[in-house]
Amino acid sequence: MSPIEDKVVIVTGAGGGIGSATARLLAGRGAKVVLADRRLEAAGQVAERIERAGGTAVAMPADVTSRSEVISLVAAAADRFGRLDVMVSNAGVGPVSYLDELKVDEWDLMVEVNLRGVLNGIAAALPVFRAQDSGQFVNVASTAAYTTTPTMAVYSAVKTAVRAVSEGLRKEAGPKLRVSVVSPGFVATEFVQTVSDPEVRERLLKQRDAMALSPDAIARAIAFAIEQPPEVDVNEIVIRPTAQA
Repeated sequence: MSPIEDKVVIVTGAGGGIGSATARLLAGRGAKVVLADRRLEAAGQVAERIERAGGTAVAMPADVTSRSEVISLVAAAADRFGRLDVMVSNAGVGPVSYLDELKVDEWDLMVEVNLRGVLNGIAAALPVFRAQDSGQFVNVASTAAYTTTPTMAVYSAVKTAVRAVSEGLRKEAGPKLRVSVVSPGFVATEFVQTVSDPEVRERLLKQRDAMALSPDAIARAIAFAIEQPPEVDVNEIVIRPTAQA
């Protein structure tokens, strides 16, 4: 029996990329997966793929920037399956740019999705985990939380904040709750397509095509953190392409 079997797992941003790969892998190991995404159709297609393969999955709409929507998501998942074991906060955006370009709306978007989305996940799931006396948060950060390069200042800042919040949560969580941070490097997803500066986007596309990891590699790291025994808390995993500096 897989240690993941029968666990109820919410994955945000599950309509594609890392979220889709994670949902499919966990479902393949026996988890009951709730795929949350603003793009319900995309999440629904992934859920249908899982169901056709014999897994258990349901797609639910959720904008992680809305606390009420994330609370409703967690409540619906717990009501459907009777509990919630893992909250994977994966939804994220990365419209990176030089600060001189003053793309303040894009800065705000990264703060809202990448940081507030994680906070909303904590606010929604923590009371459920406390009531159960068990549960695990898996928050997806980035290698940008460890180093900052030109165009990445705001993105690095919010991902650093995700690490800080997660560490604070871990220290407050007590012996029954687990908190894991998974920090990917360059991954072959739609991330680069959100970059509005054509020059920056083209540079990142070339880097992606030269060395990016498959989302499946990040899914395996997330699964590793989840499949450990209850007394083992994998606090942090950093995973990047071998070729990435």
